[in-house]
Amino acid sequence: MAKTAKFDRQEVIEKATNLYWKKGFHATSMRNLQDEIDMRPGSIYSAFGSKEGLFKEALRNYTDMGLALVAHLKTEHSDPLEVLKAFVKAQVIDTQSDAPNGVCMLAKTMGELTEENQDLLEVTKSHLAEISNEFVVLIEQAQSNGQIDVTKNAQELANHVQIQITGLRTFAKINKDQSLLHAKIDDIFCHHPFV
Repeated sequence: MAKTAKFDRQEVIEKATNLYWKKGFHATSMRNLQDEIDMRPGSIYSAFGSKEGLFKEALRNYTDMGLALVAHLKTEHSDPLEVLKAFVKAQVIDTQSDAPNGVCMLAKTMGELTEENQDLLEVTKSHLAEISNEFVVLIEQAQSNGQIDVTKNAQELANHVQIQITGLRTFAKINKDQSLLHAKIDDIFCHHPFV
């Protein structure tokens, strides 16, 4: 009879995701992982191959949380721009203190890793592209609804939104005024390049 794993894989990945989100890849030691997920190094290597292997699963988990958030927001808002705006607010305002839920860990990872971690960089880029594709779909829906000029490039607008999220997250660390943050996010969709 095969020996079954004595841990909940998804629970371990979620705990690791939170730890990597807080500390980043390089600052997270095997000792940190051991303490956080309550597994010995040999078990971590056996289950995930390496610290990098667990990090890749954490990135996948993190990306899936972002995609699930978009899907959830689509059930709450019929207007595609409202979905996009709600997603940005979740990234900028809700994650000031809460655990990760979308893009910020991917952006932090892109900023942290170097060519020494080319494989992890490529994985992170592809995950960011998955989120960006969701933005493109929403923007194209808004274009077909007549909310955004159809001559505008949806991918460029999606890139603009990702850049705004990254910048606003930094701004939110300096300025905790929620009404100002809400206004800044609303401004993204009221000015160039959206209008």
